[in-house]
Amino acid sequence: MSHPQNEVPTGTATPVKARILVVDDDKANRDTLGMVLQFSGFDVVTAADVNEALMQIGSQTFDALLTDLHMPNHGDGLTVASAMRNSHPNAATFIFSGYPEMSAATAAILLQTDQVLLKPMEPGSLVETIRKRLAQGRNSSINSIESVASILERETKTASDHWCMCAERESSFITVRLDQSERCAHLPAVFRDLVHRLRNPLPLGTHASASLDAAEHGRMRRRQGYTAAMLVEESRMLQVSIFQTLQNNLQKVDFSLLLVDVMVIADEVDSQLAQAMTSYIAEANLTPVVLGHS
Repeated sequence: MSHPQNEVPTGTATPVKARILVVDDDKANRDTLGMVLQFSGFDVVTAADVNEALMQIGSQTFDALLTDLHMPNHGDGLTVASAMRNSHPNAATFIFSGYPEMSAATAAILLQTDQVLLKPMEPGSLVETIRKRLAQGRNSSINSIESVASILERETKTASDHWCMCAERESSFITVRLDQSERCAHLPAVFRDLVHRLRNPLPLGTHASASLDAAEHGRMRRRQGYTAAMLVEESRMLQVSIFQTLQNNLQKVDFSLLLVDVMVIADEVDSQLAQAMTSYIAEANLTPVVLGHS
């Protein structure tokens, strides 16, 4: 096959009619990329936005993705790359960005895509880059994608240990002295409820299910001598520990669902705090504060 003059031959044969999905909200860019890639021997499918791209990914098979990073309305190129990686894990993924200063974002982006390309890119270099990546195949070191629920279920002990460490560091605020088993006894139930909620999502605006464990936690903290402010602080630390755990597993996170899952986590933790606080107040009306642990 002959190559156009502005293409740099790589010496590596392009897979016969490798199919590429090109996603860009700018029609001129989309059409230009499509023509360059078609002329270079690729089978090209185009999409004008994230929703259209997701429909194509769900209905066809692709060998590669080339998507703009920043697109208006309901998501961006990172969402498309994550969806491609989940549906077609062997496809090569490329993200285009018009911003040369991306040091802060590049690390996270590369967790979901093979390569970040800087606009504008000379057509021959683009074709060469795609051919090389397809010839190399998918990077075998890339980890499989997991749901947030699976990560938290697997990392419950790690997240719990992080929370216990944070609680010990907050001794200037949480002044009630407890051994670790007493301080952290509620955590297995919290993570069990959280994983269940993530795997059984509720419609937005729906109140979370009642948790007997959360209610018991509020009563127990009252008996142990916690103040209401301490109860709120340990709930805040719980969210910090959960999100730190997700940060540590960012290379495995399904980015296409991450925002929804973060909203679910925040709502579930807040709901459990509210239930714990209700039982805490009810217990306060029945019993005096126990100071034996102070």
